[in-house]
Amino acid sequence: MSHARQLRELLKNESPVLAPGCFDALSALLIEQAGFKVAYVSGGNIAFSKLGRPDIGLVSMAEVVDTIEYIRERVDLPLVVDADTGFGNALNVQRTVKLFERAGADAIQLEDQSMPKRCGHLKGKKVISKEEMVGKVQAAVDARQDPDTIILARTDAIAVEGFEAALDRAHAYVEAGADMLFVEAPQSVEEMKTICAQFAGKVPLLANMVEGGATPIKSAFELGDLGFSLVIFPGALNRAYTFMAKDFLQSIKQDGATAAWADRMYDVTGINALLGLDDIMSESAKYGTEDDPLAEKKGFVVD
Repeated sequence: MSHARQLRELLKNESPVLAPGCFDALSALLIEQAGFKVAYVSGGNIAFSKLGRPDIGLVSMAEVVDTIEYIRERVDLPLVVDADTGFGNALNVQRTVKLFERAGADAIQLEDQSMPKRCGHLKGKKVISKEEMVGKVQAAVDARQDPDTIILARTDAIAVEGFEAALDRAHAYVEAGADMLFVEAPQSVEEMKTICAQFAGKVPLLANMVEGGATPIKSAFELGDLGFSLVIFPGALNRAYTFMAKDFLQSIKQDGATAAWADRMYDVTGINALLGLDDIMSESAKYGTEDDPLAEKKGFVVD
């Protein structure tokens, strides 16, 4: 079964599906090893980690494609991938969908912000017309190669045009062919309930949990009871890393050593075990030569 088909089956049979946000192969591997069944590749996370910048539309399509490829080569999870605005008009959207799908994306998220976009929980957003976004959704549907690849339409219109306008847009995007909906930044549980009531039985719904954002923070299980099928935590892992890293670096600066963190960090043996060094060495032994530093050399016959 393809990853895209796996994702469709999960959304149909499990409520809710939890998808922490990743931004490189290591973070995706940790998500997989923790037992999650789906990972969310966040554009904001890529901006934080690759660029050291906030989520304000600075990440390029090529940088996201590279990230998907690194993650797909390392993990065997369905990937929901943030494609921002599609990086341009409907023709850009088609190229984005083709490249993302080829790189390993199983659901491709497109939003109706104007360029340059920004985090859905920042002020000052702008949106394109409903009609232009409908065209982008149709272009994405036409461009995908695998019919199981999910086109996930996101609207940021609540903060710009109001809640009712956002619902109107969401209905239009479903009519245009979107397989899944993401109504960004509802500001109350009542708004979240209304979203679920309007689209119950029509398409799966995504809930976005952003600490400090506009949407009330609820557990994934509460959100599943409301009617959301997929719950993402797009930047949480990155923010936890960053919080920890600042304390860690301050400790080194103060102590001149890492001893205070010995019980909160991997040593070189531990990190290599997590990354699967033993398996890599065993695999290398099948193909290596006597002087291969990774080969285990068990049973080797060298001419």
